[in-house]
Amino acid sequence: MKKTVLTFGLISGVVSSLLMLLTVPFMDRIGYDNGVVVGLTGMVLSFLLVFFGIRSYRENVGGGEITFGRAFTVGILITLISCAFYVLTWEFVYFKLVPDFFEKMSSYEISKLTAAGATRQAIEARAQEMAAFQKSYNNPLINVAYTFIEPFPVGLIVTVVSAAILRKRRRGDLQVANAQ
Repeated sequence: MKKTVLTFGLISGVVSSLLMLLTVPFMDRIGYDNGVVVGLTGMVLSFLLVFFGIRSYRENVGGGEITFGRAFTVGILITLISCAFYVLTWEFVYFKLVPDFFEKMSSYEISKLTAAGATRQAIEARAQEMAAFQKSYNNPLINVAYTFIEPFPVGLIVTVVSAAILRKRRRGDLQVANAQ
């Protein structure tokens, strides 16, 4: 299991990191709202390797058979490796590559509220809220926690769906289960 998990986890992590590195520097041009769509699409693309990793394990190690539990274990381990890459890449991007990311995003949010005709109090409240969040987000441990919970639910969903689709038991086990 180790070889399959490492192989597909590393490939998924590299895909995730590359997609982030290719999109984050262009967020000003893409737009932060569209950036969310692009980011989620990148996560789904990188987590497709969970499906292929489980399938590879089933075919190459399991002899064409895999239980839901084993498939889930393989998938969640691939997901964790990919999430680690995602987090490490974001830490690099946020603290080194684009250190003014939060200021730009805050400015975008405020301009969006202003254009929507929000009251001065609402705009100031949102600005204070974002400033407080940024202060906590600049703590690397909190940043890591928030960053991890971005891709993990996507990977968890892909893992559960993939494990359900790819589970396959021996014919004899299926016949015994159906007879009971």
